[in-house]
Parts: sequence; C-alpha cells; structure tokens
Amino acid sequence: MTRRTILRGLAAAPFVAAGGSLLAPAVAEAAAIDAGQFSLTSRTSNSHGEFADLNAALATRLAKVDATAVIADANRKAVHLTGAPGTVQAFSTGFTWDSGDQAVDYWIPQGVTTSADAYGNGLYPAGGDKRVVLVSWYFESDPDDDGTDEYALDKGLRLSFVDYTTASAPVYRHVLLVEPVRTATGEYSFNPIRKHAGGIMWYGNLLYVVDTYKGLRVFDLNTLLTVATAEADVCGLHTDGSYYGYGYKYVLPQSHAYDNAGTYLRYTTIGLDRASVPDSLVVSEYSLSGKVDYTDGTFNGTGPGTTTPKVVRWNLDYTDRQISSLTASEAVTVAQQKIQGVVSRNSKHYLATSAGTSTAGSLRTFTSGASTATTVCNLAIGCEDLSYHSSGASGWAYSESVIWNLSEYAGKRYVYAVHADGS
Repeated sequence: MTRRTILRGLAAAPFVAAGGSLLAPAVAEAAAIDAGQFSLTSRTSNSHGEFADLNAALATRLAKVDATAVIADANRKAVHLTGAPGTVQAFSTGFTWDSGDQAVDYWIPQGVTTSADAYGNGLYPAGGDKRVVLVSWYFESDPDDDGTDEYALDKGLRLSFVDYTTASAPVYRHVLLVEPVRTATGEYSFNPIRKHAGGIMWYGNLLYVVDTYKGLRVFDLNTLLTVATAEADVCGLHTDGSYYGYGYKYVLPQSHAYDNAGTYLRYTTIGLDRASVPDSLVVSEYSLSGKVDYTDGTFNGTGPGTTTPKVVRWNLDYTDRQISSLTASEAVTVAQQKIQGVVSRNSKHYLATSAGTSTAGSLRTFTSGASTATTVCNLAIGCEDLSYHSSGASGWAYSESVIWNLSEYAGKRYVYAVHADGS
C-alpha cells in the first residue's frame, strides 16, 4: 500500500458549496484535554550508533557544507507568481516550480517552512541576509494509485532550498534527506528515509520533520554532505567506493529524533509558534471523517486515546533549538476532517483543510476553549502544510502577517502566502 493510498482511504466525497469551497462544519467542538498524556523520548542514536558519531565519520569521507552553501548553489529557477493562483484568496506572494517539478508525478510536495521560522527577523543565517523557503517532497511509487507500482525504487524524501531573497526571480536546489547507517561490513553509509514528511519546521539550524507513526526526526542544517551525482539510482556507499544520493549533489543526514512515548498521536503536520512564551511547536492530526485512524500503521506509544483530531503543543528551548520539556504543554481536540497543516499563535490555531482533487482547500481558525471554527479564506486545491510569517519579522517583513501554504497536485503546484486575517 502506498503512502498516498493510506492517506486517501475510502473517504466519502465532501459536501461542496456552489463556489467550490468545502462546507466545513461551523461547530468544531474544540475542547481542552489532558496534555500530560502526550509525551516524547529524546533519541540520539539508531541501531547503527550515535547520530553524531555516524555523521562525523561520514564527514571525514565527504565534504561537509552548511545550508548557506546549498542556497548559494541553486541550480533551478522557480516562477514568481504575480497574482493569486487557482482558488487561492487573500493572496500575498508566492512562486511555482520549474516545468519539470510542476509536472513530475513521483515526487509530491508536502511540507513548508521559511527562514521567518528559523530566526525572528526572517533572515538566514543568523546575521545573514537570505530570505529562504524550504519545501519537503515524498516519493510516490504508485502515483496513479491503481495498486501497481509504476516506479520500483522508492527514493524517500527530498528537501527544496528556495532562495526567495529576490522574490521576482526565485531559485532553488533539491537535497536528499537520509539516515546515517553502517553497512553489513561496518562501512559508514546512509539510507533513504521512506516516510511522508507531511510537515516540516525550521528552527535555528534545526529542521524538524514529522514521522507519521513515530514522532519527529531532526536534521542539522549545518551538516550537509556533498556526494557524487553520476548514479541516479544509488543511495549511500556504492561498490565503486563513491557515495551517491540518487543523483542529488547534497544529502542531509538525520541528527536526532523525538519518539512518541505517550498516548498515540498521528504526526501529520507541524508548526512553530513564536508568539507563545517560550517558543513552542504544535502538531496536528489528519483524519478522513473526523476520526483519526490508529490502525493503519505501527504507532509508537502506550495506546490510543480519543480519535477526535488534536492539536498538541510542546515547548522549545531557543538556546539549543531543542524541545525543552518532553511532556506536552497543551492539547486540544477539534472535530475537523482532513487537516493538512497547523500553526498557532498562543491560543489561536490555524488549520489547512483539504477537499480532494477538484475543490478548494480552506484556511480555518479556532481558539483553545472555544467551540466554533471559522473559515479565513480559500486555499489551493490540494493544500498542505502551513507556516506563520509575522509582520514583525524585521528583515523579511510584509505589511501584515501572512501564512505560507503549498499545494501538491501535478500541474497545480504552488507555494504561496495568504494574509493571516483573510483580507
């Protein structure tokens, strides 16, 4: 079963308004629940050893660079959007991919975050001057969802570094996400990460990536590795003694993990909250009908709780960019189906909700403790992850706060920001 099939399931068609937007329920039945039931464990290793040791060993064999070098080495041109694409309302800015990435059926974009998440002034690196958007993609071996793989080799996850410093002429480069390992003979290598990457969050030098059934994977953007590019179907150490990343010039190895340890949680998407004290991250859950499925995979944790979709918060430590407490600080339920993205501003939560292949998605909002959710504006068909961009980001500021979103369907792939108040 492919990742797309798992997510799509056998959902009934949503009710649609004449204008094409999803008729989401007015009452979201949001309710606070015990946050203490949701917890994580911090993990610094895998079965092959400590992440730090594995990556240090790889760095003695390969040239190590940081994200600034990758951003400066962009090799593809994006297309600036001069107006709202498709069904998008309250449009502020955005871009679309080159023709190849717009049309490719086996790489599917999912997560979005920006340098306004990484640092409060919106610029990368600290003290730098780049305005950057990151997007995650997963490889789909059965893009037409007919039960037969059109592509035998699942290449895992990739990340796009988009230099948006000159918004009228954005450029980008793809990087492969990998996990460091040792081979059967003890050689240092890395493997592709075959997950969904439905949400990503950039915080300082760290990139957080959701792992649907397991928790969170963390990658250090100061540690990317340069690899050979001649072999498009090889990942890791090859028989010729060279390292490859499926034809990509750079690979980004995992450096840490947070594994779910409490009540089951479906890690669908993630967002940063810079308005909370301290900074925090929130995770939300996807469901087809308003009830979360905990039977379609092997979940980490102690067992299922309520199946109503949730938004769960963990506090962050800005000094090391790690999670400061492994027990969640807030948890709320929200009876909303097809949540694809989440961001929060203290007790105010924003959700991206999808509605299939031909209907506009929606940006919706609700407040902790309140029972009603409202629609802010229409999003693109096939909307996915969210990232909040405050107007207070002095180095990369808009006249009002915006929320970034992206869409996944081939031929309709956009990365764009909408006004957070829907104006």
